Amino acid sequence: MRIQIDDLAHPKVAVLLQQHLDDMYATPPAESVHALDLETLRKPDITFWTAWQQQELLGCGALKSLSTQHAEIKSMRTDRKYLRKGVAARTLEHDAVTNFV
Repeated sequence: MRIQIDDLAHPKVAVLLQQHLDDMYATPPAESVHALDLETLRKPDITFWTAWQQQELLGCGALKSLSTQHAEIKSMRTDRKYLRKGVAARTLEHDAVTNFV
């Protein structure tokens, strides 16, 4: 698995994030949803990562920097085909090591 900082330009990333938004808005009232769209995830205080296996997008994660020692998870999504395979855990671990170790 290759985890990399991403600029959210790849079409597969847009599809995965749209699935995420669709799922987030499917059940709760809209005012209870705090999922971020592509433009918001591109803000300079947010770092966005994608996880790939060759050309397959496995998942993504984003952290918003709050300080030099604190960040907030802003977005996490694993493609349905890769659920329960450790994609989210490895992405979070990579994010934490990259930002705080």
